[in-house]
Amino acid sequence: MWDEFKAVALRGRAIDMAIGIVIGIAFGTVVQSLVNDVLMPPIGLLLGGVDFSDLFIVLREGTIPGPYLTLEAAREVGAVTLNVGVFLNQVISFIIVVFSVFLLGKGLSQLQRKQEAMPDAPLKPSLQEQLLMEIRDLLKTQRP
Repeated sequence: MWDEFKAVALRGRAIDMAIGIVIGIAFGTVVQSLVNDVLMPPIGLLLGGVDFSDLFIVLREGTIPGPYLTLEAAREVGAVTLNVGVFLNQVISFIIVVFSVFLLGKGLSQLQRKQEAMPDAPLKPSLQEQLLMEIRDLLKTQRP
């Protein structure tokens, strides 16, 4: 059983998949930062200074009654909230990741089609092969 496990775990595909997962996680953190730190602040500013991560609806007030200025303030007093802004950030992150994967897949598909469409160029015979062909042709012409 151990040998079977090693055979599966050490195959190139399993290692490639592990590398892909690690790169995907790193890509996810970059996209998350892009959404939270680059895209949402200007959008929030255009919409009147709204911080999307602090868009929430209070379902039940905490130990200290609201209004709460930030989601963190609401959490600190134990308020139950519906975190619309956090969800919106996650949806935008998801769309960016899906679109990026789509573009990557499309690019790889085009590259594969180009490689399949290119005809295999006939190989030019080497100098040695050319000499051998000339000798063969001379021998053919000298035979009666």
